[in-house]
Amino acid sequence: MNELTIEDIKKTFDLLEQAIDLVQKKEDLSYLDAFIQVADDILGGGEVYNKDQELDEEVVARLTEVYQQLDFEHFTQEEVRQVIQLVLLRSYREEKIQANHQMTPDSIGVLLEYLVEKVSRPNQGLEILDLAVGTGNLLEVVMNRLQANGWQNIHGVGVDNDDTLLAIASIAAQLEKQNIDLIHQDAIADLPLQPANVVLSDLPVGYYPLDERVQRFATHAKSGHSYVHHILIERSLESLQPGGIGIFVIPRGLFETKEAQTLLRYIQQVGYLQVLLNLPTELFASENSQKSLLLIQKKGNDAHQAEQVLLGDFPSFKDKKEFSSFLNQIDQWISKEKLRLPE
Repeated sequence: MNELTIEDIKKTFDLLEQAIDLVQKKEDLSYLDAFIQVADDILGGGEVYNKDQELDEEVVARLTEVYQQLDFEHFTQEEVRQVIQLVLLRSYREEKIQANHQMTPDSIGVLLEYLVEKVSRPNQGLEILDLAVGTGNLLEVVMNRLQANGWQNIHGVGVDNDDTLLAIASIAAQLEKQNIDLIHQDAIADLPLQPANVVLSDLPVGYYPLDERVQRFATHAKSGHSYVHHILIERSLESLQPGGIGIFVIPRGLFETKEAQTLLRYIQQVGYLQVLLNLPTELFASENSQKSLLLIQKKGNDAHQAEQVLLGDFPSFKDKKEFSSFLNQIDQWISKEKLRLPE
């Protein structure tokens, strides 16, 4: 399959945008809700949904014409994802999206995929879980890149309680033909999940409002609201197979708060903190928004604590030589410490 050009991707986005604008204006919808309706039409074979006749014949005819020009069959999974990403970026300009609902940048997804690739094998089945999947961009970046690099037996599961974000994740998974199951539920609740060997998540940051629901968690606050990112780390580790690996995008100062001691004690009880790397500062608008990568391996199945925890700062993406050198250091560390997913 020949790769499409940037112009091809932009042309497809422009067609999508025409359809979204038509539906948005005629039905008085938000940009994202209009996109969901348009995407449902496309996934339904290009037939315009017009149950209550809210769209006049001219609009239906124009939408049908646009849909006939849209053909995702010749797109790779990654090219489809890039088109959807353009739609999401446009929506952020149109509407005020809170930070926890914004998609994870591709550059961070690439780094998570790199770590997953280094601790696994191409013929190894991967069950990847994201308990804060949102629009699915992080999970899809990781799965698309793994498959492009020869990993075939991969199944993804995403959980989120925001129906709009999950609808977008579902659209992306269907258009990309990705093997992803999505669950619309609060990830803190008990879920009938198959244990994963990889958990990854760009954790939402803040307080969890329902105090009674988190009382069973070791990381809940002794008074007041608990940190949702602490609870989700615990929930994620519960969902891992013995020896499985969790990779989390966390606030840079995660272990500097008073409550962090409880979290650290829990991690040491059930797993091994193996990696803590600060992400490049250029990715973030302010010092307060800077983040790090945390890798924890669950105990069991011959998992062991690394002799030396991998700590450090990713160099700037702009310094290609230094960045490549840093990745080589990570490779050497993983090899030396024999950090691997169990077969």
